[in-house]
Amino acid sequence: MSAIGSIRFSRRELFDLVAAWLILSVAFTLFLNPVLLRWSYAPDPGALVPVFAESLVASLLTVGIGFMLHELAHKVVAIRYGQVAAFEADYGMLLLALVSAMAGFLFAAPGAVVHRGRLTLRESGLIALAGPVTNLVLAVVFAPIALLAGPGLASIASFGVTINLLLAGFNMIPYGPLDGRTVLQWDRGVYLAVTVPSIVLAIAGLFGPGL
Repeated sequence: MSAIGSIRFSRRELFDLVAAWLILSVAFTLFLNPVLLRWSYAPDPGALVPVFAESLVASLLTVGIGFMLHELAHKVVAIRYGQVAAFEADYGMLLLALVSAMAGFLFAAPGAVVHRGRLTLRESGLIALAGPVTNLVLAVVFAPIALLAGPGLASIASFGVTINLLLAGFNMIPYGPLDGRTVLQWDRGVYLAVTVPSIVLAIAGLFGPGL
């Protein structure tokens, strides 16, 4: 058992977090660089190694961190409300993320924080909201780096802004196990206040001129 402050993690939970972080980052790397899947046709396959390495580092620092902090935010707030909470990876869905990335699209649902205990509707809503709000905060953190840093770091930070806005917007969809469903059940006004700017900014990041 390990701990960060008052937050405790089992060895299994730490393993699940790191495994999901790495696998999800590899999936995004393959999805964003389809040339890596055609290495056998490249004139010099060895030249693709630095492409993979650079993209993987960018994914680890943006997608990976966005995912990990999203899940840890759920855990921290759940514990704040007296829950027993832990992240559990879904290895079937992680495999699907890799396979879908290689097929040219990406479906990523790497796992979730599972918690138990009695909760009010408001507490459930705030636990769910913690993840997407964390991604919005990360987007704000990445934004000045994207605007002020040199070309290499700025490119990574710009991707960090876009991917965290996408993570926030996607998770606020009010469907199935996604966070948006719980938030909407709790408070429609809070749901709209977070969802609308998340989706609008994510679309702007994807299809606009960028930072």
